[in-house]
Amino acid sequence: MTEILIPRHAATLVLIRRDLSEPRVLMGQRGAGAAFMPSKFVFPGGAVDDADRALAPRFAVNEEDAPRLRSRAAEAEASPAALALAAVRETWEETGLALGAPHPAAEAETEGAPEDWRGFFAAGLRPATERLRFIFRAITPPARTRRFDARFFLADSALVHGDPDDLSRASGELSHLSWLTLGEARALDLPFITEVVLAEVEARLREPGAARPTPFFHHDEGRSFLDHL
Repeated sequence: MTEILIPRHAATLVLIRRDLSEPRVLMGQRGAGAAFMPSKFVFPGGAVDDADRALAPRFAVNEEDAPRLRSRAAEAEASPAALALAAVRETWEETGLALGAPHPAAEAETEGAPEDWRGFFAAGLRPATERLRFIFRAITPPARTRRFDARFFLADSALVHGDPDDLSRASGELSHLSWLTLGEARALDLPFITEVVLAEVEARLREPGAARPTPFFHHDEGRSFLDHL
C-alpha cells in the first residue's frame, strides 16, 4: 500500500505589475532536477518554516482574508500570518525582491530575528503581510511523492521596496525570472494548478475591487473538488 503523505503548509506569491501597457506577473522556471514540478514555470513560493511561525504573532493579514485562511485548517500548524510571511520570505529568497516598507524598529530587531529573516530586517524593512490578498488554495493530490497545502497570495509590485526589475539578488532557485503578460505566461510549460490560478488572477483583474470567494482545490476518495472558502 502506498503511503499517503500529509501535505506541508506552503505559500506562493503572485506578484503583479500594473505600471506597464498590460498587467504582468513574475514567474521563473524550476530546475530540471527539482524533486517537485521539475522544469515547470511557477510563481515564487515554498513551505512555511519555523522562522515564519516564530514571527507570526507579531504580524497580521488582511482582515477579510483572515477567516478564509483559518477555514478548514489548524491554526496551530500554520497561522494566517505565518502563511503570509512565508510568501514574502520565499519571494525575497528566490527573486531578491522585498515586499515591505521601511520601519524604524526593523533594523533593531535583526539580532533577535530568526536567521531566515535577518537579511530582510537588516535592510530596515517590515514585511507587508497585511497588503497581500488570499486568492487560491490547492492541496497536492494524494499519490504524489511530495505534497503541499498551498495558499496563493496576490500582491501589487508597488509593494516592492526598490526597483521591481532588479532581480540581481535572486538565489538562482528559479531561472529565467521574468515579468510576463498573462498570455505569455499561459504559453509556458505550467503546472495544471498554475493555469487555474492564472485564470483566477485574470478574473480579479477584470473586476477590481469586486467581492470574490477564494477557490479551494482538493481531493477526497479519488475525486477532485473545487470548493470556495
